[in-house]
Amino acid sequence: MIGFDEFGGMFRTFEHTAWRLETRRRYQSDEETETYRRFARGEDAGWDLDDPWCVSRREQSSLGKRFERVRVVDDPPTLGQRYLLGNARRNSAVGEDIRNLWRCDAERLKLPEEDFWLFDSRVIARLHFDDADRMTGVELVTDPVEVVRACQSRDAAWHHAIPYDTFRNQVPSSE
Repeated sequence: MIGFDEFGGMFRTFEHTAWRLETRRRYQSDEETETYRRFARGEDAGWDLDDPWCVSRREQSSLGKRFERVRVVDDPPTLGQRYLLGNARRNSAVGEDIRNLWRCDAERLKLPEEDFWLFDSRVIARLHFDDADRMTGVELVTDPVEVVRACQSRDAAWHHAIPYDTFRNQVPSSE
């Protein structure tokens, strides 16, 4: 297990790719933000493209590093998943490539049920959550067998996932 500061540093020190599988129906950390509260009230979320997270993503992307993620979405999407569909506009604007995969397809592909980041195809950062959907820790995994499985999951998810711009049109209440 590593601390959240060390985990945050991995987004600056990776060499070429940071890839995420998001599988949860909600994230407590999202629900604690003003953008989420505005979205839940049916208002414009008011994304700030100049916040530190966005600035860092743009800086890393300008160095040729790639940020990619596949979000698993229920049918119909939960409020938290609809919020993340709207949030994908912000992520895409700062250099991330985001795709979505219906949960039934993720299950058919036998993708892992836990969230993780895969850095440079060699380190897994497995995210741990409590029953309230609050992230409680980050576990680093470097075991080659587990890393190869994560790479296989990434490849299958990426192949079958739908690019954000196409997917958002399939979910009318996502914006």
